[in-house]
Amino acid sequence: MRFDVILWDADNTLLNFDYSQRFAISKSLEEIGVTPTEEMIKTYSDINENWWKRLERGEVTKPQLLTGRFIDLFAAYELVCEDMPGFCKRYQEYLGSIYRYIDNSLEICKSLVGKCRQFVVTNGVTATQLGKLQAAGFHKVMEDIFISEQLGVPKPQKAFFDRVLEKMQEVPLDRILIVGDSLTSDMRGGNLAGIATCWYNPGDLPNTTEVKTDFIIRNLKEVPGIVEG
Repeated sequence: MRFDVILWDADNTLLNFDYSQRFAISKSLEEIGVTPTEEMIKTYSDINENWWKRLERGEVTKPQLLTGRFIDLFAAYELVCEDMPGFCKRYQEYLGSIYRYIDNSLEICKSLVGKCRQFVVTNGVTATQLGKLQAAGFHKVMEDIFISEQLGVPKPQKAFFDRVLEKMQEVPLDRILIVGDSLTSDMRGGNLAGIATCWYNPGDLPNTTEVKTDFIIRNLKEVPGIVEG
């Protein structure tokens, strides 16, 4: 085996985050009497992604993100929400209630059980991420699930990975692989931690950053071959 440990990203790697997000924002808006349009859903997706990028760079805090993205959306469409905390809570509940696998991801992870240790490393809200990952069955194949909210620091910061690696009982860094879709979160985090990186890039996008990727794949079924060497 080339690698003894895989660190899997969750959203848009193991599970289709865009699918869950679309459901969550649509249901939440409908509950306050707003009919979501395709433009509105796309606008929210862009706003949300921007807020998470700012969190990765340390420009905002998690509480600011969780409300700020909706404040921006409501301002863009002149919407009114009389109970923002309630709206945020319902959104997170919806987000964690539905999932869709990417590339038969659960079966791929099952095929690696006994061959290597597997963990999830994800940003996000603890209750939402755990609910979704457990409902999808990943808690049965992962040794542990590390969530930024629990660790107190988000990917890609080195402190996030330091706290993860502390729990792995001195696994050599060159035996650890991170698999994820985000250059700025997963791959940059892997660079900072000194571990190998596998960029899940199904759209064959160019890497216009300085982030280093050791492997680039278009389908998760390529991961076992990389791990087994």
